[in-house]
Amino acid sequence: MKVIVLPLLLPLAAAAFYLGAQPVKAKIEIKPTPLSAYEVYSLYRNKTWNWPTGGARFTAHDRKLVAYVNKGKGDRSYAEGNWYVSDLGMMCMQARWTSSQGSGPARTCFGHSRIGDTIYQRRVPDGKWYVFKHPKMKKYDEYKKFVSNDAITAKALRLKEEFLAKK
Repeated sequence: MKVIVLPLLLPLAAAAFYLGAQPVKAKIEIKPTPLSAYEVYSLYRNKTWNWPTGGARFTAHDRKLVAYVNKGKGDRSYAEGNWYVSDLGMMCMQARWTSSQGSGPARTCFGHSRIGDTIYQRRVPDGKWYVFKHPKMKKYDEYKKFVSNDAITAKALRLKEEFLAKK
């Protein structure tokens, strides 16, 4: 029986190959790898993250955070607090935001993961992943908004003094 089956299968296999049948390929799922705490720390330490309406300064010493926002028409605020990282790729900012209307605590976290040499970021818990930093920086990378110079702390401190003077 074995002798008869093999000669019958070979022409079928040859016909399938000739007609373009493809072998079944396993679906490979690429999973992102969270950045280590040190990798996340290295991205933020002693950097200013510039935003369209202001920014945040992340100092390495004591992990201090200072932020400033000016939305126009007198809608300005500043924040003072801390930032921290985890081995799950997280960076969180915990600060007290103050405006002319009052103040209150806020906590904002971002997740960071890597696929290959590209780093992705998302706001936690429900933000969408986007490219944060390519291995060779591109003009639309979010990390392009990170700079070494500190143009935020002085603005935040001036606004703080202004608010204190009005009390």
